[in-house]
Parts: sequence; C-alpha cells; structure tokens
Amino acid sequence: MRYFAALLIMSIPLSGLNARQVVDIDSCRAMALRNNKQMSISAVKRDMARNIRKSARTKYLPGVHAFGSYMYTSREISLLNGNQKSALSNIGSTAAGGINSALQNAGASLTPDQLAAINGQLGALGTSIDQIASGFNEHLNSAAAMLDAGGRGIVDAFRTDTRNIFAGSVLVTQPIYMGGSIRALNRMADIGEQLTAGSAEAVRQQTIYDTDKAYWTVVSLKHKKRLAESYLELIKKLRGDVYKMIGEGVATRAEGLSVDVKVNEAEMTLLQVDDGLTLSRMLLCQQCGLPVDTELITADEDNDSIVTAALPVDNSMTEKAADNRPEIHVLQAMADMSKQAVNLLKAGNLPKIGLTGGYTITNPNVYDGYRRSFGGVWNVGVLVSIPVWNWGDVAYKVRAAKGASAIAALEVAEAREKIELQVSQSAFKVGEASKRMSLAASNVKRAEENLRSAELGFREGVMPATTVMEAQTAWLQARSQKIDAEIDLRLSDVNMRKALGTLE
Repeated sequence: MRYFAALLIMSIPLSGLNARQVVDIDSCRAMALRNNKQMSISAVKRDMARNIRKSARTKYLPGVHAFGSYMYTSREISLLNGNQKSALSNIGSTAAGGINSALQNAGASLTPDQLAAINGQLGALGTSIDQIASGFNEHLNSAAAMLDAGGRGIVDAFRTDTRNIFAGSVLVTQPIYMGGSIRALNRMADIGEQLTAGSAEAVRQQTIYDTDKAYWTVVSLKHKKRLAESYLELIKKLRGDVYKMIGEGVATRAEGLSVDVKVNEAEMTLLQVDDGLTLSRMLLCQQCGLPVDTELITADEDNDSIVTAALPVDNSMTEKAADNRPEIHVLQAMADMSKQAVNLLKAGNLPKIGLTGGYTITNPNVYDGYRRSFGGVWNVGVLVSIPVWNWGDVAYKVRAAKGASAIAALEVAEAREKIELQVSQSAFKVGEASKRMSLAASNVKRAEENLRSAELGFREGVMPATTVMEAQTAWLQARSQKIDAEIDLRLSDVNMRKALGTLE
C-alpha cells in the first residue's frame, strides 16, 4: 500500500503544485511589460530605426566600388579602314607598277633614231637597253615584294585583337554637395528613431493600463465573491429561522417559499461571480504572459479596503499633459518628418557635386598599342549634375509634400485639443468617483443599520421575513456599490495618470 501511495504521489503533475502564485500590482506590470508581444515588436522597431540612422550617417562618407567585366565581340576594333589596309599590303606592287608605267611612257616618247643611238652607245659598253630593262625589272620586283611584306606588317601591327575584352575598375566617390538631400535624410532617420521611441512608450503605458484594469477587476470580483458568500449565509440563516417559525405556526408557507427563491438567487449570483472571477484571472494571466490555468492570487484581494488616494490634479499638470503624452511625440515626429521630406524633394531642383577617383585596368592594353596584357590608369575628377528642365515634376512633388506637412501640423494641434479634453474628463471622473465613494460608504452604514434593525424586529416578531429580505438586498446592493466605487476610483486614478502621460 505504501508503494502504491508513493507512485500515486509521484504521478501528480509538478506544474499543478506551482500553479498558485501571489502577485501584487507592480509584479503584474513587470511581467506584462516583459511578455507583451507588442512591446517586443516595439523593441525590434527601435532597433530597426537605430540601424537606419546608422545607415544614413554613412551617406556622408566616401564610397568605394569595384567593377569587373568580360566581353566577347564578333568583330575587333580596327584603326585602319579597308582601303588603307589594301594600300599598305600592296604598297610595293603599286610602286613597281607606277615605275614600270613611267618607264613605258618614257620609252614610248623616244624616236627610233634616238633608240638606235642609245643602243649604239650601250653596245660599245657590251650591253643593250633590253638587258638593262630586264635587270631593272628583277630588282624592282624584289623591292616591290619587300615593300608589300613591310606594308602587311604595318597592317598586322595596327590590329587591336579586341574580340576578347577584360576590364576592371575601382571607383571612389565622395559627395560634396547633394542639394541638402543627405542632411534631410539623416534628419529623417533621427526623427524615425524618436517616432519609434514614442510608439514604444505609448504601447508601454497602454500595457500598464490594461494590466491594472485586469488586476483590479480580479480584486473587485474577489470582493464581490466574498460579499455573495456573506449574503448567501445571511439568507440561509434567515431561511432556517423562517422554517422554524413555520414549524411553530408563526410564519406561513409562502414566506418560506419566498426565502427559498432568495436562496436560489443568491446561489446563482455566487456562481456567476465565481465564473467571472475565473475568467478575469485567465485574462490577467494572459496579460502577464503566464499559462491561463495559473491561479494568480492578487495581493489586494484579501484586503478589507482597496481605496487609494487619488492623484491631485492642478492646472500646471494639465498644461504639461500634452507635452508628456507619447501620442503627441509620435504625431510631432511625423510632422517633423514631413518637413524633412519637403527638403528632400527640394534637393531635386538643386545642383549636385561629387568628387570621383579610381583606377581602371583593361586587357588588351589600350595604353601600349593594344598589346595582349593588362594595363591601367589612375583617374580623378569632379562630377557636377545640374537639373535644367523636368516639366515641373519636382515642384509638384514639393507642393504635395507641403500639403502633407500642413495636415500633420493640424493633426498635432487637434490631438493637443483632444488631450486637453481627455484630461478634463479624467479629472472630472476622478472627482465623481471620489463622491461616489463617499456616498457608497454612507449607504453601507445605513444599510447595515437597517439590516440590524430588521433582524432585531424579526427576532422580536414585529417584522415579517420579507422586510428582512429587503434589508438584506439593500445591504448587498450597498456593499456591491461600495466595491464598484472603490475599483472605479482606482481605475479613474490610473486613467488620469495615463491622460497626463505620467503612468509609470
């Protein structure tokens, strides 16, 4: 038996043993802020904005880019045209043909007597004009062949061999003046970071407000559960007394049935309150990021009183409320960003100046007679871009951006007015809750005295059971209204702090 008992104890889930937790309002807030998904999203957005700001800062710095390319072409670049290539390749043949033509023209201009005289003179030397012409032709043809070969060599030397082109370059650019676009871009990045910070603060305050509301709802329902249990005990005690009186013939059966109905109503009310309390604990668990089956016991649910001193409100706090609200910070950041967007668009109509420098390498080497090798050159320069005409495109965009900026400014002004109204309403609700609290406390005292008198009269036999039930119902309503007033005062105070932007 001990063995089976030990197994039974070991089989109990450990999570159930640790499911009960006692928490106060501060620990609930801390857990809610730590586990809220929107808070995590806000943290990621702030990190994104921070990186965007760092990226914008790099626009002031020089940029270094490396490029590389290869290109194959079906034809190579030629420095000589076709006629020049033909002329150089046949320069010797052309020259020999010209010389032969000139000699033939010269021979045709001589008379037979002149030819005979020349042959006579050459004959005395042991030769003739035909022999001299034949030897000259042989030398001329040899010289022509050499010149043709030299011309073809020149044509080959002028070949570029650029069908396979390799190129590479390292380019450094340094912006000098970009029309104010870089400055506007960096300012927008700074404002974007402020905007995400304001959004995160708004999410934080809303999370605290929702957590407080869920916490005090649990406290309220817990007090109402105790009240319902007390009322059930009272009505059951009255039912016992009535049935005793019925047995003695002092009370009627109808009075007993009326008391039974009240008992059933009290049990139904207790069941509803208990169900509401369970659901409220689940909501608080969800707000705190805990499993919904965790039984959170609030530190204030067992206190006899949950009243707190409301936040005193003066005119100075009301005037500073708009400046403290994260919503105003977000709207103001959006308005400032729209102004910078106008400056960014205006840069489209301004000149841009940049400094460039780098090193370029090519193969074939264009700096060494298109030799098949790598060769490069350093370069430095200034690039100036001046917009001349764009059909008013930039002007139209600037006007549209100015309209958006004006709308953003109006939204800020409208939000300030709404915040002033919200603060005034919250202050009114705080005062109203305080008055209700005082009235509810007075009503509880009267209801308790009325119930005491009714019970005394019932025991003395001078009052019927219906009078006691009416007194008990009035007591229940007075106590319930007091609990509602106390919780309303708590929530009104939280709402007032949220309206003032001071919810911590």
